Amino acid sequence: MRKIKTGTVVSDKMDKTRLIKVEWTAIEPRYGKILKHNTRIYAHDEKNQTHIGDKVQVIETRPISKNKRWKILKAGSGK
Repeated sequence: MRKIKTGTVVSDKMDKTRLIKVEWTAIEPRYGKILKHNTRIYAHDEKNQTHIGDKVQVIETRPISKNKRWKILKAGSGK
């Protein structure tokens, strides 16, 4: 089963590559406080159809390049 994550496009400067910010939460074990974390992942966008601020779903795939291991599955407007 491939992983699917939802995030926001933060950079569209590269050709066919988008930088996606994925936010997730975790509970700090000692005090029980909820902490927010960000992960930045590189995703493949074959047609260059997403832009900064768009909400996207990405799916895990085979390595495409040194850093790219995700493909954009669904793209929606973030505005």
